[in-house]
Amino acid sequence: MSPLNGGDDMKAGRRIVSAALIIIFTILTLTAEPVWAATSSELQKKQDKLNQQKNQTQQELDNANSKADALEREQNQVGEKIEETNGELVAILADIELIKGEISQKEADITDTQAKYDEAQRQAEELYAAMCSRIKFMYEKGNVTYVEIMLKAASFSDMTTKAGYAESLYEYDRNQLDAYATAQQEAADYKAQLEEEKSELETTQEELGEEQGYLETMLSKYRSEYSDYGTRLASARSAAGEYAAKLKKQTQEIASLDTEIARAKAHEEAERKAAEEARKKAAEAAKKAAASNTAGGDGQSASSSSSSSGSSNKSYSPPGSATGSNIASYACQFVGNPYVFGGTSLTNGCDCSGFVYSVYGAFGISVPRSSYSLATAGTAVSYEDARPGDVIVYPGHCAIYLGDGRIVHASSAKTGIKYGYALYRTITAVRRFV
Repeated sequence: MSPLNGGDDMKAGRRIVSAALIIIFTILTLTAEPVWAATSSELQKKQDKLNQQKNQTQQELDNANSKADALEREQNQVGEKIEETNGELVAILADIELIKGEISQKEADITDTQAKYDEAQRQAEELYAAMCSRIKFMYEKGNVTYVEIMLKAASFSDMTTKAGYAESLYEYDRNQLDAYATAQQEAADYKAQLEEEKSELETTQEELGEEQGYLETMLSKYRSEYSDYGTRLASARSAAGEYAAKLKKQTQEIASLDTEIARAKAHEEAERKAAEEARKKAAEAAKKAAASNTAGGDGQSASSSSSSSGSSNKSYSPPGSATGSNIASYACQFVGNPYVFGGTSLTNGCDCSGFVYSVYGAFGISVPRSSYSLATAGTAVSYEDARPGDVIVYPGHCAIYLGDGRIVHASSAKTGIKYGYALYRTITAVRRFV
């Protein structure tokens, strides 16, 4: 080999070694992670921490919602007490007005009886004075003596005439006095009876007044409690809203990290493949340069899984035609659903009149929204003539009649929509709308 050729071989060897070094440097550059970039494992740790925080937030949200639901149930119970107490108060006020009228009538009767008593006494006194004036010449302390009549008589005929006249006059006056005395006594007795009845009415009025005061106090207390529950419920709902917003943000961050992790893994996989390709090229170059073999690595694949979940909701049959039996059947579908004071949703919650309102509304029939208004709407029927679909109205409550003495109604926040017996309370009205 000539010296010239030997120099060319050395130069070629140096170029091969330089190319190999460049390839190795490129591999190191590709496989080295930039100091500012987060790896998928770091992102995964961050996501795991966020998932723990999310679980904690979910627990806090559940607790807040549970507290709010409990407060709402308690508030609804107080609302029922307000409705019931208000109904009792209205009934007592009506009774008080009736008793006031009866007392006024008794006072008028007493005044009239007193006038009759005074008139009977006046007439008796006048009769007595006239009687005394007529017979004072022949009465002594109110008694006639026949001896005086015989001594003063001019003849036997005169004597018998005067004696007969005296007897007749005496009998008449005594009968009249007895009649007036009887009238006076009857008037006095009736007046005493009226005054006793008036006293009883006044006692009843006083008792009702005390009960009215008690109910007004309780109504004020319930309203205050209802308002306090409203404030506490608003605070609980606000806290639940904050937890929900926090949970939403954490969920979004976790979803965002899912994207970042996927991108990081894709980037890492691309770098791994690039590094593997570079290693192969470096191995080939090294083999040529240093006549040695370098083994390559193998790749790994990532897999993903997905899950799906489904939910089922209870389905309800359509209302059908507007007949009493269809209305009753349709209403029964919602037994077990919740009671919500002021609500009209047959599925999410309603009160007693809201239940009747929405069931009839499903058939295109508009009925009043309160039990008080329902008591005078539609057509009145007796309980004996009630049939399925009729509305049974109680003091401050209402239900839909099913027949055979059974009803379905939104009972209370504790029991929700349920079956019951029609005669479990006093019925104030039965109304028919179809």
